[in-house]
Amino acid sequence: MSAKGSNSPRSSRHLREISVTDSVCIVEVGPRDGLQNEKTSVSVADRIAFIEALVGAGLHTIEVGAFVSPKAIPQMVNSDQVLRAIDHHRSSEFHVLVPNEKGYHAARAAGARVIAVFASASEGFSRANINCSVAESIERFKPVVTRAKADGIKVRGYISCVLGCPFDGEVKPQAVVDVAKLLWDLGCYEVSLGDTIGVGTPLKARHLLRAVSGAMPMANLAMHFHDTYGQALANLYAGMEEGARVIDCAAGGLGGCPFAPGATGNVATEDVVYMLEGMGTATGVDMQKLLAATNAVSRLIGRPPVSRVAGALNAKQRLAM
Repeated sequence: MSAKGSNSPRSSRHLREISVTDSVCIVEVGPRDGLQNEKTSVSVADRIAFIEALVGAGLHTIEVGAFVSPKAIPQMVNSDQVLRAIDHHRSSEFHVLVPNEKGYHAARAAGARVIAVFASASEGFSRANINCSVAESIERFKPVVTRAKADGIKVRGYISCVLGCPFDGEVKPQAVVDVAKLLWDLGCYEVSLGDTIGVGTPLKARHLLRAVSGAMPMANLAMHFHDTYGQALANLYAGMEEGARVIDCAAGGLGGCPFAPGATGNVATEDVVYMLEGMGTATGVDMQKLLAATNAVSRLIGRPPVSRVAGALNAKQRLAM
């Protein structure tokens, strides 16, 4: 087969040109998805300060906590206190993860206006992560979505392992499509596609987004790519070429996956902002303030940020001193 086959006009003509006037929604997930996978726990006061710093940097859609068992995820203990402390930012949108009805009641009592539910595209990951099948996990949170809709609370859906699983290996796009359609039909306003172990590559990311957008609108899909193999930015760009405009990322590249040895965290917010701004897409994010927030939380967890941009800017500042 000719090497030019994959770049032929027929295979590339469906790409959507990325306009500098396009708006991109950045969903900052560091305070929840990032910190809950870090070995060092961060206090409630420091988590609040981190979120305040992110808002000050211009990030206004932030995942801030999880209403889960403190025994299962001690890093997210007292998420109700965090949510109440930042409630004065009425123009910002704060998300909290809710796995079941008990968690939902606690989140609602704390004033949650947006909740997130999660499922896996992989049976192996679902059983390892929450000890049940994919179908059983969806049955668990169906009542949560029903109650939230009745209460006027928005629900976001997450799907993990969309491009590969540490237990099952390759994940077929149709498996992701099936879960995404279920979440959309249940009433999730947005579905975030998570490459939990960061094994995806641009062509696979593109094909996945095309497949899922056949079951629900592209405008309601988010890209949640980890950077284990250094492919996250390329995958995001490929997704943007397909028309996706919502990006999940974490300050400093916080996070990881406890079931995938060597898996690094989410794509770093600094790297995403640098790419977008370099393309002429305004993000509204102040890079220096974001860097300060990243450096502060990095000191708390005892390791430097994995963000390439943060590393470069920090080195530049040290030289200037």
